[in-house]
Amino acid sequence: MSAAATPLRVGLIGYGLAGSVFHAPLIAATDGLVLDTVVTSNPERQEQARSAYPDVRVAESAEDLLDRADDLDLVVVASPNKTHVPLATAALKAGLPVVVDKPIAGTAAEARTLAALAEERGLLLSVFQNRRWDNDFLTLRSLIEDGALGDVWRFESRFERWRPQLKGGWRESGDPAEIGGLLYDLGSHVVDQALVLFGPVVSVYAESDVRRPGAEADDDTFIALTHASGVRSHLYVSATTAQLGPRLRVLGSAAGYVKYGLDPQEAALREGLRPGPGWGEEPEELWGRVGSGESPVTGGGDPVRTLPGAYPAYYAAVAAALRDGGPNPVTALEAAAALDVLEAARRSARDGVAVTL
Repeated sequence: MSAAATPLRVGLIGYGLAGSVFHAPLIAATDGLVLDTVVTSNPERQEQARSAYPDVRVAESAEDLLDRADDLDLVVVASPNKTHVPLATAALKAGLPVVVDKPIAGTAAEARTLAALAEERGLLLSVFQNRRWDNDFLTLRSLIEDGALGDVWRFESRFERWRPQLKGGWRESGDPAEIGGLLYDLGSHVVDQALVLFGPVVSVYAESDVRRPGAEADDDTFIALTHASGVRSHLYVSATTAQLGPRLRVLGSAAGYVKYGLDPQEAALREGLRPGPGWGEEPEELWGRVGSGESPVTGGGDPVRTLPGAYPAYYAAVAAALRDGGPNPVTALEAAAALDVLEAARRSARDGVAVTL
């Protein structure tokens, strides 16, 4: 039968922010995939899932889902961080390929154990590092590959927000078991991007603070990486930035690239928009600039069209990997390498020293 006639059936565990905003819409928009079941015990979220996807089944628990393992072709784990490892383990042992939201685990060792289990079972285990398909990252990667910047010397990447009031919930919990805080949340993205662009890291230095009254987990963190290639990455993740810096500032031997503003895809998904013509495009006034010798704020450099963001490409690649044996878009071992860096950053911030990897 054709791929269109036999779509791969996906069970989605979790229907909070990750499940409802990112995974469900992208799965539903991917040729060859169908959202079969959503797992959530929250009655309000159950109704939201049924309203958005009238044909979807709703399960109360992961156990209920995995009892139907023979009816499924893929499980997506989009539940709170502390559940990623046990749920991914259970799904793999049930014989199902798995996608796990980032961070895949709390430690690199756990990520490597999961990778070994998937390999032993001959199953796909992929990590949803969606920011590899951000518009600015795709554009920067293209500029580097084309030699537009010369040899890159320094990579500055910022995910900064101004959220002086706490939201509450596990992401802000100080309990280590919850794997909360910005180091493991937004830090998972900026570290992954740095590793993809510039390769392995040999030294990590970090500063991590809890700024907001009543906060328990880090909300203002800086990470400095020295890559084996000689590139230095300066990475900022913060919920307490009153004036936002450039999303990217990348300095090379020939030119620099400066880009302000976040990729528009998350905002579009939150607003209920879905992938289609023009997806991921941003207006010309938000394009970054490439040049040397002057600030882009005062007209330095030339505007460079931002490539469209492409989150749908992740699940298209997952479908191709399952159908045709195509490459895994993000492996668990790649995620483990990022966790090596995040664990070193946590030690560095705690002890006030650089950590050698």
